[in-house]
Amino acid sequence: MVISIIALLMAILMPALLSAKEQGRAVVCRSNIRQLVLANIGYVTENDDHFVPAAPDMYPTGANNRRWYGVREDNNSPYDSLKGPLVDYLGDGKVKKCPEKVRFVKGQAWSVNFEQGGDGYGYNMTYIGSSLWQNGGVENYQRTTKTTEVVRTAGTLMFADCAMVNKESPDTPPYLHEYPFAEPPFAIYNGQLITSFYMSPSVHFRHRGRANIGWCDGHISSAERIDYGDTNAYGVKSADFDIGWFGSLDNSLYDLK
Repeated sequence: MVISIIALLMAILMPALLSAKEQGRAVVCRSNIRQLVLANIGYVTENDDHFVPAAPDMYPTGANNRRWYGVREDNNSPYDSLKGPLVDYLGDGKVKKCPEKVRFVKGQAWSVNFEQGGDGYGYNMTYIGSSLWQNGGVENYQRTTKTTEVVRTAGTLMFADCAMVNKESPDTPPYLHEYPFAEPPFAIYNGQLITSFYMSPSVHFRHRGRANIGWCDGHISSAERIDYGDTNAYGVKSADFDIGWFGSLDNSLYDLK
């Protein structure tokens, strides 16, 4: 009888304990994102009012070895956040890993895992970490937005929980890998919004169906995924892996105005 009572109590308490642990991980994640936002604001004060570049060597060289969160020696190596541009503005120099146990693929070749090291967080490259919203030249990957250009600081995303679902071939199972950019629904080319197709979503709703968002004014919130059923650039339905967008299917929460 005693064993039965204990088993019954455990059955009642376990869901509550699991829920408390998940909420605790979400709180730690929000703290991590807030540190990234504050680090970027710190970077601004010493870099002529410009935000940290998201990927300054992405175009035209295609080197892809410098990111907002770190530097790597070659395409097959993970990025080292202790060599990244935010190192002087983070508490211990590192980009902290999201505590949610996401099964990101690790240690694979560049073709499989091309962004290892971001630890589950993505940056608004299109509008904050570049000036692609103005036009598409090489200088627009290197010249970032200035704080004075952000009109809606409380309504412009800076960082978020992110991931990308990929697939090597039609016959292999899909997998998750780290992805360091929070992609808006629509691309911008030469300063023009392209609405004829959707980008591949990257916001990851890993916290009981919610994603943590860091905004340009410094506040942190969470959001639920909205309905979006299309496949991404790799032929995988992102929603099956809790990846998508929030708010509305437009660029309004990423845009500066």
